[in-house]
Amino acid sequence: MAMRQTPLTCSGHTRPVVDLAFSGITPYGYFLISACKDGKPMLRQGDTGDWIGTFLGHKGAVWGATLNKDATKAATAAADFTAKVWDAVSGDELMTLAHKHIVKTVDFTQDSNYLLTGGQDKLLRIYDLNKPEAEPKEISGHTSGIKKALWCSEDKQILSADDKTVRLWDHATMTEVKSLNFNMSVSSMEYIPEGEILVITYGRSIAFHSAVSLEPIKSFEAPATINSASLHPEKEFLVAGGEDFKLYKYDYNSGEELESYKGHFGPIHCVRFSPDGELYASGSEDGTLRLWQTVVGKTYGLWKCVLPEEDSGELAKPKIGFPETAEEELVKKLLQRIQIPSIRQLLKLRPEHQMCAAETIQFMDSTSRDKHPPSELLSACGKEGRPYQGICISSSARTATQCCP
Repeated sequence: MAMRQTPLTCSGHTRPVVDLAFSGITPYGYFLISACKDGKPMLRQGDTGDWIGTFLGHKGAVWGATLNKDATKAATAAADFTAKVWDAVSGDELMTLAHKHIVKTVDFTQDSNYLLTGGQDKLLRIYDLNKPEAEPKEISGHTSGIKKALWCSEDKQILSADDKTVRLWDHATMTEVKSLNFNMSVSSMEYIPEGEILVITYGRSIAFHSAVSLEPIKSFEAPATINSASLHPEKEFLVAGGEDFKLYKYDYNSGEELESYKGHFGPIHCVRFSPDGELYASGSEDGTLRLWQTVVGKTYGLWKCVLPEEDSGELAKPKIGFPETAEEELVKKLLQRIQIPSIRQLLKLRPEHQMCAAETIQFMDSTSRDKHPPSELLSACGKEGRPYQGICISSSARTATQCCP
């Protein structure tokens, strides 16, 4: 029976979302960070999209964001000529790393002791995070602004991409090992440690290369210009998105297009698989992130498969864990149930809370009401003078305790 893809929409940003990254799997699940031109990178629960917090401090568009493996640290790259390192648990800023131009990309080593940055000044910089006062090591050689820089081969090598060139560097000697030249602008680059695979997109092409030798493995052509692509952790599928607002899913082995979905209202700038491969996230010019199931219809996160009546003739549809009624009605229902007199109380929340409140309420309304009654959630997070900020919390204790400023 055919199943219909029902993505989860993560609101909160006010400008285009240009980068996103997942953490590894931790005892608390996995997490998702997004970079946006509004200058306010956001942290979310990876499997549900629940908003956890916003990192406040940049004074310009944020072009790159990443989390370390255990989601204890975050790093961001911005147009204010800085990269910042954050405590991803408390949200505190740990350090600001000044640059001479716009910073576009950041990446932690596996042990989180070093941070790699790159940007418009054409230099790669390596910061020792245990010695924040020390000058960074610099690698020169790019002839245009650096778009992406990644550690690879157990941090022994570095991959970096500028406008039309991808370069491989040796970390120990700080020298170039090899380079790839393209006849059009490189739009994205992803490194897959398992198998040492490099995914590069340019124009309508999605190319796979060895991350060790940069030798080509295979390539696919998409129907539209592609801005980003991601390979499934088990190398079964590939997803890609670009200028036609669509997400494409391909069989990695055969190159066959399996599915395509249109959910965003603008070009797609970034797409990544979750570390368990159960979903992939996309960020768009429309200011939203969307979470998509890898296998449609599987019960996972907020998705629950609900089959129709046999004689209805309707497509089976994976239900998200809340009823399909208007957002305002859901808000009113919750407010009535916890005896808050007016929906106007909701509007007193900070903008980030307002934007995600409706979705969070929908989640609480149907999936966690018995386990976590709204009154209990409110009391867990409310503060004197601002008792309604708890409306915006998720059902997980970690999110609930960190939702309030």
